[in-house]
Amino acid sequence: MLHAMITTAFTLPGYKLTESHGICRGLLVRSRSVAGDAIGSLESVFGGDISVYTDLCEETRGEAYILMSDHADKMGANAIIGMRYDTTELKQGLTEVLCYGTAVTAVREGRVQREDRQE
Repeated sequence: MLHAMITTAFTLPGYKLTESHGICRGLLVRSRSVAGDAIGSLESVFGGDISVYTDLCEETRGEAYILMSDHADKMGANAIIGMRYDTTELKQGLTEVLCYGTAVTAVREGRVQREDRQE
């Protein structure tokens, strides 16, 4: 699925939404490593960006996004609208990351679908 076909909005400019396939999602549960915690603690002493956690968050959200996109593909969708992220701390050091949206079929406006044409 093209990244341009995934949006936090509920419309896709230039496209007509012709079918809703339901909610698609990508879910990961991650834990921090002891080494990562040690590096993060050291970085926090100096202030600023704590890169070990930033990298972990970015990687985890990216993987959840890919899982969501794959789920939408399996549902037969070519686009996702209303995409969001949600996180929950399950217990100290264990976090759930959910990426979700509505899987839809989107057709470029002005394009005639085969079944709409008169023979």
